[in-house]
Amino acid sequence: MSFTYEDVGATRESDFCPPGFHPLHVRTRIGEGEEVFRRAAEAVMTWEMHRAMGVGIDASADRAAPDVDVTVTLAGVIKAPCRVVWTVEEYRRIGWAYGTLSGHPECGEEAFVVERTGDGTVWLTVHAFSRGAKWYARAGGPATRGLQHAYARRIGVVLRRLCGDDE
Repeated sequence: MSFTYEDVGATRESDFCPPGFHPLHVRTRIGEGEEVFRRAAEAVMTWEMHRAMGVGIDASADRAAPDVDVTVTLAGVIKAPCRVVWTVEEYRRIGWAYGTLSGHPECGEEAFVVERTGDGTVWLTVHAFSRGAKWYARAGGPATRGLQHAYARRIGVVLRRLCGDDE
């Protein structure tokens, strides 16, 4: 399967959004310290964060890596095929992005990056650009985008819970 959009890998640039797509940028404080960072990074890289959200994950590998195929199942019926397009594993920054494949209700890319700042604060940033691909995603318009933002905010809350910092 091939990607359904041209700017593959563009979420590496956090402020980039191709013309005709809708941007999403949500940053959530996860906690503080090296242990929280390591725990959050592991949950993001192994699909645990997504599974804890209650979505189905069928991945061709146990960890996110370029070219790993992932099908996300929402509400038990909506299948969303994706492929990991990039990963980052640096001292203070770990994460990945996937892009939509044919059959996904949306068209675009989404990144999940955990970062530990100089003061030790751990953040999850969800950055994406998308537009509806299937008729029902296009018909939802602003409501669909509202659901995407709510999902991005909720995934941060879930990751914070997984890391034991439920402030």
